[in-house]
Amino acid sequence: MQGLPGNQTKGLIVGSRITCADNTGAKITKIISVKGYKGVHRRVPSAGIGDLVVVSVIKGTPEMRRQLFHAVIVRQKRPFRRPDGTMVSFEDNAVVITAPNGETKGTDIKGPVAKEAAERWARIGALASIIV
Repeated sequence: MQGLPGNQTKGLIVGSRITCADNTGAKITKIISVKGYKGVHRRVPSAGIGDLVVVSVIKGTPEMRRQLFHAVIVRQKRPFRRPDGTMVSFEDNAVVITAPNGETKGTDIKGPVAKEAAERWARIGALASIIV
């Protein structure tokens, strides 16, 4: 697993509630932790586009609720800069529930997916209908 080029703007912190963009049965999730985050004492862990996070399902089907899953962030409202200088932001924050190795649990992704997430996670790029 490799990082994204440059310093990616992290727009979501632990505790953020995010919509789920796939068809696994989860509607709203909450970030519990950020995988691979090495922080500073008392700093709240943050995550951005393409990061692997652990989420808890807040709203969804009864089988999915109160379960912990790995997920990849595919959209964030906070603007971030691409290497060519363009600033990109989305209308909402969204995740796709995956296995720890990046294999998606759902079979469809609703809405656009950031190019950075699609390049880093091949399975998400294959399922995405729109890549921005």
